[in-house]
Amino acid sequence: MQLDCAGKILDLSSPKVMGVLNVTPDSFSDGGQWVDLSPAIEHAQQMVAAGAAIIDVGGESTRPGAPEVSIEDELARVIPLIEALAPQLAVPISVDTSKAEVMRAAVAAGAGLINDVCALQAPGSLAAAAELQVPVCLMHMQGTPRTMQSAPSYENVVREVADFLRARAVAAEQAGVRADQIVLDPGFGFGKTLAHNYQLLAGLQQLPPEYPWLVGMSRKRMLGDVLDQPVNKRLHGGLAAATIAAIKGASIVRTHDVAATVDALKITTATLAGGDH
Repeated sequence: MQLDCAGKILDLSSPKVMGVLNVTPDSFSDGGQWVDLSPAIEHAQQMVAAGAAIIDVGGESTRPGAPEVSIEDELARVIPLIEALAPQLAVPISVDTSKAEVMRAAVAAGAGLINDVCALQAPGSLAAAAELQVPVCLMHMQGTPRTMQSAPSYENVVREVADFLRARAVAAEQAGVRADQIVLDPGFGFGKTLAHNYQLLAGLQQLPPEYPWLVGMSRKRMLGDVLDQPVNKRLHGGLAAATIAAIKGASIVRTHDVAATVDALKITTATLAGGDH
């Protein structure tokens, strides 16, 4: 399985690491660290050197309760960085956005994948994705970042997430996105309780098997609640979660901790291959 990300290939024959690059002042784990261009470029280069197969650039925090960001502010945050990184990095760049205007500008600047926490439900985003013809990651979220953790409720979280993602994939295909350009993300921490998150992780293999899956659990509260650890002490739990997800079939692991996650996935891949790696 390969994704052609605007000419840069993401090979998913084994699980790959997506490095997180938030150019936001208020993201839950690294807010404010990479808002300036030079440190952000250096961090992206370091993540690639550590083994990241794709860099995910985001200009709007989606932590619970995060305020909305204007189109102008999001463009000002992400476009100069993507323009600077695209000619420097051999790996693809994804843009973490739900806004059609940002999708278009980011792809024009050199992004090769759209990572949308709203699964192309925002006005114009479905048409933009079909027009741009780059791979798209569709994520499940109950509610919005402002409301998603108020009272998440499901009868069967695995089935409902799987049904939603399958429906959004069908909608994307009907709009003109190719089936082989669709990635699905169950949305850990997005409108889920602690129990919902672990039910999802345990049942990950029940998601639609015809698409690759992306998972993002790095440093999240689902780890902190079990470990009783703050954000900066959740690495070991994140590695365990990433390993479990890869064993269950995840193709992309989105993380802030690239080097350690790359190592964990190398061991996982070698084990799944019976030592023939």
